[in-house]
Amino acid sequence: MPEEIGYLDKLEQLLLANNSFTGSIPSKIFNMSSLIGLYLEQNHLSGIIPSNTGYNLPSLQYLQLDHNNFVGNIPNSIFNSSNLIVFQLSDNAFSGTLPNIAFGDLRLLKSFYTYGNNLTIEDSHQFFTSLTNCRYLKYLDLSGNHVLPNLPKSIGNITSEYIRAKSCGIGGYIPLEVGNMTNLLYFNLYGCFKGLEKLQVLSLAYNALKGSFIDELCLIKSLGELYLENNKLSGVLPTCSGNMTSLRKLNVGSNNLNSKIPSSLWGLTDILMLDLSSNAFIGDFPPDIGNLRELVILDLSRNQISSNIPTTISSLQNLQNLSLAHNKLNGPIPTSLGKMISLISLDLSQNMLTGAVPKSLESLVYLQNINFSYNRLQGEIPDGGPFKNCTAISFMHSGPLCGNLRLQVPPCGKNRILKRKRIKITLERGLSALGALRRISYYELLQATNGFNERKLLGRGSFGSVYQGELPDGEIIAVKVFDLQSEAKSKSFDAECNAMRNLRHRNLVKIISSCSNLDFKSLVMEFMSNGSVDSWLYSNNYCLSFLQRLNIMIDAASSIPVVHCDLKPSNVLLDENMVAHVSDFGIAKLMDEGQSETHTQTLATIGYLAPKYGSKGIVSVKGDVYSYGIMLMEIFTRKRPTDDMFVAELSLKTWISGSLPNSIMEVMDSNLVQITGDQIDDISTHMSSIFSLALSCCEDSPEARINTADVIASLIKIKALVLGANRV
Repeated sequence: MPEEIGYLDKLEQLLLANNSFTGSIPSKIFNMSSLIGLYLEQNHLSGIIPSNTGYNLPSLQYLQLDHNNFVGNIPNSIFNSSNLIVFQLSDNAFSGTLPNIAFGDLRLLKSFYTYGNNLTIEDSHQFFTSLTNCRYLKYLDLSGNHVLPNLPKSIGNITSEYIRAKSCGIGGYIPLEVGNMTNLLYFNLYGCFKGLEKLQVLSLAYNALKGSFIDELCLIKSLGELYLENNKLSGVLPTCSGNMTSLRKLNVGSNNLNSKIPSSLWGLTDILMLDLSSNAFIGDFPPDIGNLRELVILDLSRNQISSNIPTTISSLQNLQNLSLAHNKLNGPIPTSLGKMISLISLDLSQNMLTGAVPKSLESLVYLQNINFSYNRLQGEIPDGGPFKNCTAISFMHSGPLCGNLRLQVPPCGKNRILKRKRIKITLERGLSALGALRRISYYELLQATNGFNERKLLGRGSFGSVYQGELPDGEIIAVKVFDLQSEAKSKSFDAECNAMRNLRHRNLVKIISSCSNLDFKSLVMEFMSNGSVDSWLYSNNYCLSFLQRLNIMIDAASSIPVVHCDLKPSNVLLDENMVAHVSDFGIAKLMDEGQSETHTQTLATIGYLAPKYGSKGIVSVKGDVYSYGIMLMEIFTRKRPTDDMFVAELSLKTWISGSLPNSIMEVMDSNLVQITGDQIDDISTHMSSIFSLALSCCEDSPEARINTADVIASLIKIKALVLGANRV
């Protein structure tokens, strides 16, 4: 850092953050008496802070030296800068003792961050008593130091809304006075919590806390996230925990809890994450688990839970990670697990499960991690779907199994061929039955839509109009009426019927029936109550969150045996649970086995067309990948590829490409930036990966474009990282 900076005597703001400065800070900087803000964070600076710093910086309000390599003591003189508002020294190597009473003069202090150093406190009572003079203090973070062997009663008098002291060695019991901290929104300590009505997130993880679960926690009606993992809690998980109806995430893993799991817990129908792992919970696996239909993560591993796995678990359609490992479960693996369409990870190892590995699990297209080792299974290991990527570790010591040699099990013998033939016949009959649609007459459609009344009109597309209707049994439907005035639009009815008759997928709009005569052609479809992604994206009243957008694009990318030819936000519809369903297959092309491309005379929407498709009418899966990449950019920027700003050489693709890697914020949807708030730095890291993925979809050469399976895998990985980060 140049010494000349210290000669700028009248400088008020010195902003040198996020650079690569090394060495120590020139001593003259600490004599710049007019300095109000000193911002040197995110560099490689080292050395010590001069002991007379505070005497020479009387005007200093913002001191941000975090994320450097400073060592030594924090000089006591710094606390003479009585105008300090922000005090950030985190992620350095400061050592020594924080002053016991010096904070009493920092009456304007709002933020105090010293996490990630090697600091201690001599007298915690005096320290927190001193902080009570800081009436504006909002953020207090002491994590990663060795400052708090115990918590004094005086902590109950500070006014902070956000307190973190993770991994500070807190032990023993916590004073009742913690309950006086009525402004808290985020609390990373431990104690008796009466009066904390506003508390939303409570993290007590990775300390040495002992005793039983605090019943008063059940009284915090607003509590959404509770983390108690890696402590020494013992006894029972109280029945009152089932009264915490606002809970979305509960983690009591790695403790010594040894009761039955209270039945009331299965009444938390909105909970997203439940981790009871590594305790000593006993009793049968509760059939009421099926009530937790919103659950995404369930970890009951390393307990003493017995009985069969209940078939009701298949009701957890949103569950992505399921671990029941290291218990005493017995009986068969339910075939109904094959209905858990969102599963990514399934661990049933170290139990006493018997019977066959259900072939129904082959349908779990997102399943990546499978572990059935150390059980008592028998029979053939399936070799389709997710089992194609399994290794021998997944079935180690699992019983007399047979199957593919790469799994280090014997082959299944001659009967295997006959069994496969029977399965093929059964599947063919099942697919044939799926092709049969309900019969709904033109007269019934007239009644359902009040004579295709304009008030029932949902919208007009490139091939006709869509109306909302209601059948006599109360089922709400959408009726797509085709415009027969042009031959191309008339043919789109046949194309869509041909495509949808052969398809069944959870992310396609389901066709209930069709109605066709010389003068009228329509498709009757399931009703999507939340409309199109396009209407949400460009709404002035609503804003899709980051995770909602990510889920939509994962749904839209799901593999289907059809080339859509016109992927765009208006052709992706949302059901009542905001699950995305691809619709409008009017110019779709079914690809024969082994066929990589075909031709069409009907062109898709300008802006979403792949170059080769647009110029030659060539249809291929790679064309859809290109359109998908454009849509992926659009949904996170809220910019159509045909926006007026894209002229001459500037396109949506080049705009995104030019923003990487350092200008992501300039292209992100401003509404998304606003609702993301303090998490925007974390989200921007993921956005860089998402935009890079989108550009890989939009390579000019079809051969260079990423395949759909890799797109899905990448987005699911990003989603898992975001959900994991939200736990902090």
